[in-house]
Order: sequence, then structure tokens, then C-alpha cells
Amino acid sequence: MEMPFDAMGETPDEALLVLFANGDGAAARVLTQRLTPRVMAHAYRLLGQHAEAEDVTQEAMLRLWKQAPDWRQGEAKVSTWLYRVVANLCIDRRRRMRSVALDAIPEPEDGRASAADTLQDRARAEALQAALDGLPDRQRQAVVLRHIEGLANPEIAAIMEITVEAVESLTSRGKRALAAALTERQEELGYADEG
Repeated sequence: MEMPFDAMGETPDEALLVLFANGDGAAARVLTQRLTPRVMAHAYRLLGQHAEAEDVTQEAMLRLWKQAPDWRQGEAKVSTWLYRVVANLCIDRRRRMRSVALDAIPEPEDGRASAADTLQDRARAEALQAALDGLPDRQRQAVVLRHIEGLANPEIAAIMEITVEAVESLTSRGKRALAAALTERQEELGYADEG
């Protein structure tokens, strides 16, 4: 029996996935609306390319739907499983893209009010993405999950299939490397006058 669409807002991800596996199309719509923006943002941060991130998002969600009939509740959170799939897909794509120059990667349009703010924000985003691109894959993944996605270390450890201590080490080394890469550009990026 299908649950009404508007009654699913508080239903946990795992329950929605089981409902979908049992033929409830509304559950799939709710889960898609809930997870797709997070998956897309995560994929974009790992790849730095909007079109590639869209492809990864679509592939990750397709894999989730295929996994639904075999989902074992209680073993992992849907979001943890999905972040792991996205990270793996992104790593595979980055390996294939290594020969693409950073200048060849288009930046998404920014709808900010003033041209100066738009240019400054774009320069900052490009600098951050370039610094992220310079990190080893595992460091980049840990830093993005912790400091951009805002996940807790235990969840990151589950996603990356490593210990919490390893997550702490990866994020610490990644933050130091980002700071070193961005320190010399503070004035250029408009941070010199900010206290």
C-alpha cells in the first residue's frame, strides 16, 4: 500500500528505500528530492565540473534504485552508502580527466548582485577548487566531507571505510596543504584586509 506523498516528509531514508523496493513510486520521488541536491553538491566539490557532477549524480541515484531490492536495513545509512558511491565514481572520473587543464574547466554562472562581488567569489571558488584539486584523492575526499559537507568524523570513516583516526589525519594534512596553497594568494583573493 502506498503512503501519501505529503506524509513521507519525516520518513527516514532507509524506510523510503524499502517502500520504493516494494513498489511505492512516491517514496522514490521523496528520496530523490531529498538526496539529489546533496549528492550533486558533493560530486561537484570532488570534481569541480558541473556537467561531470550531474553525470555522477545520475549514476549514483541509478545505483541506489538498483540496490533497493537488496537493501539490508540497519547495516548502513542510505546517505553513507550514497556518499561512498559518489566518491568512488568521482575518483574514477578524475583519473580519466587528469590530462585536462584547469583552465579548460568552465565555472558555473554565479547570480550575485554586483560584478565585483561575482568576480571575487569566482576567484575564491576557483582558488579553493584548484587547491582541492592539488590534494591527493583521499585527503580531498576527507576535507570535502568534513569541512564542506559538514559530516562528522565517524560518518566520514564509514563512507571512506577507514578509522576515525585516519579521517582526522587526512583532514588535518589536507587543511594544512590547503592553507599552504592559499596563503600566498590572500591579498589577490581579497582576504588581506579582513581581520
